[in-house]
Amino acid sequence: MMETEDVQEEYDFTRGVQGPVVPGPTGKTRITIRIDDDILEWFRQRVEQQGGGNYQTMMNIALRDYIDQHALEDMLRRVVREEMRKSA
Repeated sequence: MMETEDVQEEYDFTRGVQGPVVPGPTGKTRITIRIDDDILEWFRQRVEQQGGGNYQTMMNIALRDYIDQHALEDMLRRVVREEMRKSA
């Protein structure tokens, strides 16, 4: 038979720290977000079709690609406007 330790009736948590026991990776922020069911399912299916992986990583890549594409479009528009002003 195992010996049981005496259980304290009251514990002192005044020096306790709230948060995860193991910190997350640097450069990543944990958030709560609501995604439409069909969008989430699309990413999960793509991961499954690729033979595995992480749908969250795939979503992050898609968002980064979107941002990069729009940054490129903004730069091209600015260059075209500047060139058109020069030729006018």
